[in-house]
Amino acid sequence: MRRRQTLFALAMLGATPLISRAQKSRTFRVGQLGAGGRTPDGLPPKPFRDAMQTLGYVEGKNIVYEARFAGGRVERLPELAAELVGLKVDVIMATGWPATIAAKQATSSIPIVMAPATSDAVATGLIASLARPGGNITGLSDESISLSAKRMEILTETVPKAATIAVIWNANDEGMTLRYREIEKAARILKVEVQPFGVRQPDDFGTAFSAMTQRRPDAVFMVADNLTIANRKQLGEYAAKLRLPAMYEFSMFVRDAGGLMSYGPNLVAQFQRAAYYVDRILKGAKPADLPVEQPTRYELVINLETAKTLGLSIPQTVLLRADEVIK
Repeated sequence: MRRRQTLFALAMLGATPLISRAQKSRTFRVGQLGAGGRTPDGLPPKPFRDAMQTLGYVEGKNIVYEARFAGGRVERLPELAAELVGLKVDVIMATGWPATIAAKQATSSIPIVMAPATSDAVATGLIASLARPGGNITGLSDESISLSAKRMEILTETVPKAATIAVIWNANDEGMTLRYREIEKAARILKVEVQPFGVRQPDDFGTAFSAMTQRRPDAVFMVADNLTIANRKQLGEYAAKLRLPAMYEFSMFVRDAGGLMSYGPNLVAQFQRAAYYVDRILKGAKPADLPVEQPTRYELVINLETAKTLGLSIPQTVLLRADEVIK
């Protein structure tokens, strides 16, 4: 008996290098599911792929990416999620609440990483808690209550005469709707009126703009998700046409679309952090054992050129808090 045990142990020791080599030579398949438009190369965001390469994953050698984009048509997400499941991907990176819920409904076994931060993953029922997410979902989650109030506070401090603020959000997204409700609460405390414009598809933006033209607000607050991000150009053009100060959640609206200001987490950093989660999972970690993180740093970006165009003087108290000022 001892001789057999010894031979078995030696055999296993001899097999270990082979097992290790087999693991290293395996090609992983990583899926991405998003409700927004297709990226220029049809692959997951470059910051995520660059971070994965830094971690040792080389496209075409030990990793393959499968990305699916709904193009603003959230009704397509279940079909696209099923495609990724059918491809037997090792992990799905879901961008936004609609994509995450579609992935969750499509599979209970394939790990899902939320990135960028999904709005209130606990409140919307995606996970049990931040520390112990449970199930097959982990990644990044935002905290909408304090953020929504903070953004409204900065906007009203910047535009103190604003009595009416138009809010545009994706009404199909439960996480974004939760943010809108918190904006309403903050508005009551700040004693400003909210004009609600819940959009569900690209054509709804024109309807919202027509309503704003008839009853002009003093400022605009856009809640960011895949649908609103995909239509950021027309919103930026409309705000400029009506000379409306606009608050956004991500700096891309200020840097690229000429928006007045933004306050939110760094998207590049979030996709880089998503690579950490995917790497851990590909190395054997279970999503249920990986605590969900919240962004730790938020950036206030102000476009002084846009402020000048609007004839708006940014208070010094706001400028001193800015992380970046575009001149």
